[in-house]
Amino acid sequence: MTRRFAILALALLAVAVTPLHAQPPASRTMILSTTTSTQDSGLLDVLVPQFERKTGYSVKTISVGTGQALALAARGEADVTLAHAPALEKKYVDEGKMLNRRLVMYNDFAIIGPEADPAKIKGEKSAVAALTRIAEAKARFVSRGDKSGTHTLELNLWKQAGITPAAPWYIESGQGMGATLGIADDRQAYTITDRATLLAFAKRVGLKVMVEGDRPLLNIYSVMEVNPANGPRVNAAAGKAFADFMLSPETQQVIKTFGVDKYGQPLFVPIAGRKDEDF
Repeated sequence: MTRRFAILALALLAVAVTPLHAQPPASRTMILSTTTSTQDSGLLDVLVPQFERKTGYSVKTISVGTGQALALAARGEADVTLAHAPALEKKYVDEGKMLNRRLVMYNDFAIIGPEADPAKIKGEKSAVAALTRIAEAKARFVSRGDKSGTHTLELNLWKQAGITPAAPWYIESGQGMGATLGIADDRQAYTITDRATLLAFAKRVGLKVMVEGDRPLLNIYSVMEVNPANGPRVNAAAGKAFADFMLSPETQQVIKTFGVDKYGQPLFVPIAGRKDEDF
């Protein structure tokens, strides 16, 4: 009898202990959902390897439009998001899908177009006025049409102008910034681009800057952690580690000088610790 009780006790102990040992170690893989502009600019090619060396995490980057990047995170399919559509980002934060939104850096958007400038917008100070002229002239305009931060900004500008753009002069690429620049260049059309991608593609695209410096063209990037309640696969620790890395003094210094050696100017301005109301 004693032997049977001993065997039963060992069996119960095995059942109790096995699940603890079966628990997998914390994942060392991190999924970053981000906009195509951070990828196309080359910045992530520099920062991601630095983060991996510093933390031991392996990073998988999903580069899509900001709307898609945030949607992925909301479904629990990413651990951290780097995006540039403040109004949309705040909506996800208010809904509890994203946490701890912090400003990382900024650059600006510009309206670019063919040297012939059929809509005569070069030098115009107002982005809204420039788009109004493009519509009136029915000059070709290529939109990303992908619910990205750039696309969101563009739609807001059309709305302010009281215009609903339409074919045949209005063309939606449905692609990222780099591809959209290529299409606009081929069609000799106008488009809106972030400064970093424009500089990175400068040798491949002959379009010229037509409108810049207007306040609505400011392009602010934020990093947000993903709420672990979004799904069982969210690696909250890894997401926080990347967010903290982006705000660290060392990384901010890299951002401050990124692009200077190649383009003669930085592609981004670091703004860790700043708030939306500062701009």
